[in-house]
Amino acid sequence: MAPSTVICIGMAGSGKTTFMQRLNSHLHAKKTPPYVINLDPAVLKVPFGANIDIRDSVKYKKVMEEYNLGPNGAIVTSLNLFSTKIDQVIKLVEKRSESVQNVIIDTPGQIECFIWSASGAIITEAFASTFPTVVAYIVDTPRNSSPTTFISNMLYACSILYKTKLPMIIVFNKTDVKKADFAKEWMSDFEAFQSALKNDQELNGEDGTSSGYMSSLVNSMSLMLEEFYSQLDVVGVSSYTGEGFDEFLSAVDNKVDEYNEYYKAERDRILKKKEEDEKKRQAKSLNKLMKDMDLKDKQNKDTEVLSDYEDEEDDNNGEVVRDEDEPEREYTFPEDRNSEVNEHTDADLQARYQAAFDQTSKSASTDTAEKIAAYIRR
Repeated sequence: MAPSTVICIGMAGSGKTTFMQRLNSHLHAKKTPPYVINLDPAVLKVPFGANIDIRDSVKYKKVMEEYNLGPNGAIVTSLNLFSTKIDQVIKLVEKRSESVQNVIIDTPGQIECFIWSASGAIITEAFASTFPTVVAYIVDTPRNSSPTTFISNMLYACSILYKTKLPMIIVFNKTDVKKADFAKEWMSDFEAFQSALKNDQELNGEDGTSSGYMSSLVNSMSLMLEEFYSQLDVVGVSSYTGEGFDEFLSAVDNKVDEYNEYYKAERDRILKKKEEDEKKRQAKSLNKLMKDMDLKDKQNKDTEVLSDYEDEEDDNNGEVVRDEDEPEREYTFPEDRNSEVNEHTDADLQARYQAAFDQTSKSASTDTAEKIAAYIRR
């Protein structure tokens, strides 16, 4: 059975690396150690042992110096370099698939460097097309106690869901500092969020007066996100105390089943469509080439490549009709010619060539010669 893959994504400071550390130790405690991958090239030290570490393949500081890049540009370039070897990474994970139940992946804190880059899409697609893959979106719970900040974070999570097209779990981290009950209530009860929105001093001011545009905008976005919330599993965890990680693993199992039932079928459909489109493109290119070369496809009509030419009516049953003035040609095969030509027949062969040349030159009519000359002068 293929191991489930969890890609941890979240804003800088949301606690992704600490979450990875706690998840790793929690799975070790359950006697099911995961296969750990670190994709953050700029981190100085990781608090967990990584089976595959991007820092072993790409040196972040050398990338900055060699390409004259800033921090974010160097992260993107490092991911680009690493993604060229993603097939080898997949093979390494496949070799351990029988002994490993979970693969957990830590991503850079600069979330846009991974999600919105080509390399991030390549890496995500590589895992999603091979293993059941789930996105864990880590949220800093204390920093999202304001409705406006909360709705902004949920909009970002929504964009990631539609970008990756993978099952997603919203993980409210740091519940030891602030419980995530308020966030779960906002996601399940629209009126509760509306009430919190009215009491938000950042949005309405201390006197309770609404700013108009912003209040209407947040209200509209909250209505739009109701459908988004229905597709999610929401859990609250504390990476510091280990609270909620059993619930998170149960949510992963639910999303793996959802992946196998819905997402995998959809991905297979997309891949099949791409394959069919590629076949049509190749057939179109071949037909265009045949047309440009003035060739006619005489292959069986049952073949996949169809010619743009229509079959013309043939009254001669496929036989070639020669002109009356055209001399009969006699064809010989290589083995026949080899048997005729040897060291004893060179003189006879020369005489035959000379006789044939004299005969052809005598039989050529003046009219034919004039036609040839007129064609050349064109």
